[in-house]
Amino acid sequence: MPPARLLLFCALLTASASCLGMTVYKTTDTFGVVSYSDRPSPGSKAFVFREPMVERLDGQVRLKTEPFAGGVRFVARNELFVPMEVELRVERLANAQGGNAPRIVRRLVPPRSTQVLSVVQARQGSSLRYDTKFRYAMGDPGQRPQGYRYPFPWKGGPFRLSQGPNGRFSHFGPKGRYAMDIAMPEGTPIIAARGGVVVKVENNQSGRGNNPAGNFVRILHPDGTMGVYLHLMRGSVVVGEGQRVVQGQALAKSGNTGNSSGPHLHFVVQRNVGLALESIPYQFDRPIGGLPDFTAGNP
Repeated sequence: MPPARLLLFCALLTASASCLGMTVYKTTDTFGVVSYSDRPSPGSKAFVFREPMVERLDGQVRLKTEPFAGGVRFVARNELFVPMEVELRVERLANAQGGNAPRIVRRLVPPRSTQVLSVVQARQGSSLRYDTKFRYAMGDPGQRPQGYRYPFPWKGGPFRLSQGPNGRFSHFGPKGRYAMDIAMPEGTPIIAARGGVVVKVENNQSGRGNNPAGNFVRILHPDGTMGVYLHLMRGSVVVGEGQRVVQGQALAKSGNTGNSSGPHLHFVVQRNVGLALESIPYQFDRPIGGLPDFTAGNP
C-alpha cells in the first residue's frame, strides 16, 4: 500500500475507535492491494466498524413472573450450559408488604436451572403494581482466571498475526480488546486451545449476515474464563452446546463470516467482571508472526 494510502488508512481506523458506527469503504485492486476510504468508489464495499461480539440468546435466559393469591413470584430460567449472573430490579413498586422501596436482587443461576429471585406480597385488600428490569451475563464473576498459556487453536501454518490486542481496526471494545486475529486460508482446521464445555455455537451464517461474530464456538473453561472462536466457515462447526471437549479437539474450520474483512480466525478469552463480559489478556505457548504486511492487504 503506498504511504499516502497507509496514512489515510490509519487515520480512518483511529476515527473508528471513537465512533463504532463509522462506515469505511474497502477496495481491492487487480493486484490484490487493499485501500480504504470514507467515500464509496466503483467496486468498493462498505465495512462498518462495530463490536464484533454479539450473541443472541433467543430467550434462553429469561425472567418469569408467577402471580399467586396475594402476591407475585419472580423466577429466572437459565437454559444455557454456563452459569448466568442475573440482576432483577423491581421498580415503581406499590402496595407491597414491607414498604414500596425499589428492590434489587443479583444472583448466580446455575446451568440449565430455574431459581426464584424474589417473592413480593401485596398489602391486604390491595393490588400490586410494579415494573421490572432484568439483566444478565454469562459466567461466574466470583471465579478468578488461572495462569494458562494457550496452544495454537488451529492446525497448519505458519500463519501471521494480522491484528493484536488493542488494535485500531476493531479490537477496541471491552469484549474484544485483547483478541488476536490470525490470517489463514478458509477451511483451516480450528481446534480447542483449552478444554471445557461448549456453551454457545452459531453455524448457519453466510458472509456478513446479521451477526458481526459470524459463525462461532464459545467454550467455558474450568476457571470460569471462556474462549471464543469467531468468523468460522458456515456448516463447519462439529461440536454442540453442552458437549465437553479436550484441548486439541476439532471444533470447526476457519472462514470469513460476519464482520470480517478477510479470511482469518478471531480468538478471544473473556470472563464475567460483574454483569458484563470483558476480554482478558492471554498468551500463546509459542511465538506467532508479527504485524501485518500492508502491501499484501489486511485480512
